Amino acid sequence: MVSNSTFTPDTIAAGFYALSDPLRIKVLELLRSQELCVCDLCDHLGTTQSKLSFHLKTLKEAGLVRARQEGRWIYYSLNLPQFVVLEQYLAEFRRFSPILPIRPPCET
Repeated sequence: MVSNSTFTPDTIAAGFYALSDPLRIKVLELLRSQELCVCDLCDHLGTTQSKLSFHLKTLKEAGLVRARQEGRWIYYSLNLPQFVVLEQYLAEFRRFSPILPIRPPCET
């Protein structure tokens, strides 16, 4: 279990921001099954390395992907513990927040 101390507003916001772009979602989907280098990601996504580098930087800053260098290549993989942090953050709402009925609008 991940402690609540990892639920910082900046960490959570960065994670959800990183998940807010369709190209970044496609990158994460590709990395679900295997580690890939930038050139393979570019080929699969049909995008340029410069465009993809921006998105990979966002994913790395959010802690959702890891990078490792092997020779001149950088390989990317999912950082699953950070996904657990986001999942548990959302689960806290489901578990501890009552579902309130919809209130009628205030009359002015």
